[in-house]
Amino acid sequence: MITIKILVCLVALLLLALVIELIRREKLTFKYAIGWIFVLVLTIVLAIFEKLLVNVSQWFGFQVTSNFIFFTMLGVFVFLCLLMTVFLCQQDTRNRLMAQKIGMLEFELKELQKKINQHKKDS
Repeated sequence: MITIKILVCLVALLLLALVIELIRREKLTFKYAIGWIFVLVLTIVLAIFEKLLVNVSQWFGFQVTSNFIFFTMLGVFVFLCLLMTVFLCQQDTRNRLMAQKIGMLEFELKELQKKINQHKKDS
């Protein structure tokens, strides 16, 4: 029968392989994947050395280790959501600037086309 420790390691390894495959296929950049890689490696380490997890949870004042795990996962997901929001805002700013530059280039192109057409009429 499979133990929970082995199950956690297998799931974490599968997710780690998925993240690495997404990076390899260029569906996910390393910049965005580093948080997931860190969490998955930490999960594997804590699953293997469960006494370390118990000691850390007691050091933080949790009487039940599962409460510490839930609290930590909530904190990690909140941090990852905040990080993704920052990246999204940066991308929005880049998109807005790019749209402005494209608009300026289109305006300049139309002005140049008008000058060329005017020059052809004058010739």
